[in-house]
Amino acid sequence: MRWPRSAAEARAAGPRAAGRRCDQRGSAVVDFVLVLVVLLPLVLGILQLALVLHVRNTLTAAASEGARHAATADRSPADGAAYTRRQVSGALAARFAGAVDASPTRIDGVPAVEVTVRADVPPLGLWGPGIHLEARGHAAEEQP
Repeated sequence: MRWPRSAAEARAAGPRAAGRRCDQRGSAVVDFVLVLVVLLPLVLGILQLALVLHVRNTLTAAASEGARHAATADRSPADGAAYTRRQVSGALAARFAGAVDASPTRIDGVPAVEVTVRADVPPLGLWGPGIHLEARGHAAEEQP
């Protein structure tokens, strides 16, 4: 049996033929909602993961650059911390550069500089805790 072409043909064909088309009415909305309930949290989770990885990699690179900058012969750990703050502020935002510490240290008996950056990554959704990240960079000091 072919599908009726118009409402008049559907009425003429009887309730059985018209019922087939009416049973499907509104199912697209339900399908859309069911798929959206699964797909939206998945996409938001992937975006959150990408944001956290981007911030972590940027903080690690900035901490390493700051440590190398502070380890040169004419610089101090404070110079490395300031350099790291500028790097983080330029690449991300100034609020990620709030907790930057630089200190002299020793690595296997060699004088070095360690730069530590701490930041909180906010959640993408409307709720949930932020993620605390800590990145460290080390560099051996140049000797004059």
